[in-house]
Amino acid sequence: MTPLPIPRVPWTSAVLLAALGAGTVRVGRRLRAVPVLPAAPSASAGVPRAAGWRLLTARGVEADAATFLSACAHAEREGLRVLDLLPADLPTERALGLLRLVDPARYQADRLGEGRGAGFAVLASEEVLARAGVDPDGPRPGPAELLALTRRLKEYAAGATGLAIAPALSCGPQPGTTGPARAAELRAQGLPPGALSAAQLAGLALLAGAAVRQGRWGAAAAGLYWLQPYLALGGPGSPLRPADLARATAARPVRSLGAAVRTAAAARGGGEPAPGRAAAYRAAAYRADLAAGTERFFEARRPDCPWCGSGRLAVRVRVPDLLQGKPGRFTLERCEDCGHVFQNPRLSPAGLEFYYRDFYDGRGGEAAGTVFGRLGPSYRARAEMLRGHAGGAGPESWLDVGTGHGHFCNAAREVWPRTRFDGLDMGDGILDAERRGWVETGYQGQFPEFASKLAGRYEVVSMYHYLEHTRDPQAELDTAAAVLAPGGFLTVEVPDPESRMADLLGGAWLPWFQPQHQHLVPAANLREALADRGFTVLVEEHGAAHQGNDFFGAVALTAARLAPDPDRPWGPPATPRARARAGLVRTAALPCFAVAAALDTLRSTAARLTDGGNAYRILARKDTP
Repeated sequence: MTPLPIPRVPWTSAVLLAALGAGTVRVGRRLRAVPVLPAAPSASAGVPRAAGWRLLTARGVEADAATFLSACAHAEREGLRVLDLLPADLPTERALGLLRLVDPARYQADRLGEGRGAGFAVLASEEVLARAGVDPDGPRPGPAELLALTRRLKEYAAGATGLAIAPALSCGPQPGTTGPARAAELRAQGLPPGALSAAQLAGLALLAGAAVRQGRWGAAAAGLYWLQPYLALGGPGSPLRPADLARATAARPVRSLGAAVRTAAAARGGGEPAPGRAAAYRAAAYRADLAAGTERFFEARRPDCPWCGSGRLAVRVRVPDLLQGKPGRFTLERCEDCGHVFQNPRLSPAGLEFYYRDFYDGRGGEAAGTVFGRLGPSYRARAEMLRGHAGGAGPESWLDVGTGHGHFCNAAREVWPRTRFDGLDMGDGILDAERRGWVETGYQGQFPEFASKLAGRYEVVSMYHYLEHTRDPQAELDTAAAVLAPGGFLTVEVPDPESRMADLLGGAWLPWFQPQHQHLVPAANLREALADRGFTVLVEEHGAAHQGNDFFGAVALTAARLAPDPDRPWGPPATPRARARAGLVRTAALPCFAVAAALDTLRSTAARLTDGGNAYRILARKDTP
């Protein structure tokens, strides 16, 4: 019997078909999950309360009273404080882009998710607008400004922001989107226009190559891309009716190519906002700091281990500042007796201020917030560690030390909704966390300063990737013991200096994190220190605490070392040569990042199977005073 012929599909075309097919199905599923407002509130629902709500619309967009009242009724029924309204005639590519970014079924519950919208109309409660410092009576924003506003408002209504389609709302006549306008809209959403346009151009080139060289399968992949807008948005019963759907589908390859080229040009030259007065002040301040040299940023080298007092020290690693590219060279030494790794010489208070500046706040604040906002699963896993130890309802009070902008506390509310979460940090981010409602009370300052004020007040104290930043980890543990009530819990997560990856990657191992990390404590040392303070260790996890960024971080640090950010205010003035070098290095690093991400996936799987990662976390109970 002759076997049936099995068609051979080129792997490139197979991957493209699978990716495009899955993307089309995903967009269609997400579209069906977006609520649709009724044309007017139902009589059975009663008269909705318009008081306390404001509808902000972009220039040229008008909403009738019925739409406003219907949106108010929907928001109150669903427990929302912010509601982005999608016009029924939302432009095709804007609709596709939004549905790629947002899963409406999970959007409201995702407390750390970025605020996303269409950029035409946003309903918000007056209370949220007041806390966010938004004047609803100010000038009407453009689409990019409204996109940025939606992103901001979700931070102040973390679990109470949603999307809905407003059938009676129209986005009005839409002029062609220019490259600078599209780049501005992408930046407003926290997305890099240069990288996205490069990825779009690479995808179009791949599709074109497959269509030309891989016969009918390549043509099928290109055809699926061509028809994707109509397949995703134009089906029967679709709640969106983009006015440009036919044109956008027919001319999609040409339109996509033109948009990508214009956006890339805008991102490369003239698309970036001009440096403002704040940037000029920042650069002048750094020049003044560096004029006196960097020696004052370091204390004298100490001859003994700060943990056990041994004088048997050996250099573990010497590296420059690979995080920001600020001047200076930093040494980590290891105690040959207890294994403690510490910065020697360590930074002075002036040095800490200099090297932390513009990393978590200021110039680097948005990037840091974006990174922390993507760690939701890790935050929830940390909170889950208390299961089975803190009672069914969970602890009543929790202090997160080194909370930054409060991302952990915001995410942990999903696990422990009845717990009062407070936070403590040195930076101004703790004040933002309190204004957003991510923490109930924010304490700004050094933890030991609050030992007597907060004595015995908390059931849980957490220190997640905080202890390694401190000047005296043992004093921090003393303070935690004082702040906890008898029977309370201390949970600590820190990098593991005994990780095998530290030897493999050397100075490019991300958890060295110089110059910010001053102490890296082996697990045995921390267990002993906790026992000395009357704690009983209940759980110790290594694989579960692993952070899957060893190889990706090594590529990022190496790229930063080869080509620092040419616009850094503490560096020399940017030159065309420096910009070209940075661009070349970043382009060359793209395939390395892809390989690194794959290796990190394998490494994370191995870490969880063997319980050996690049970090560890400990849960301990305070049993004795």
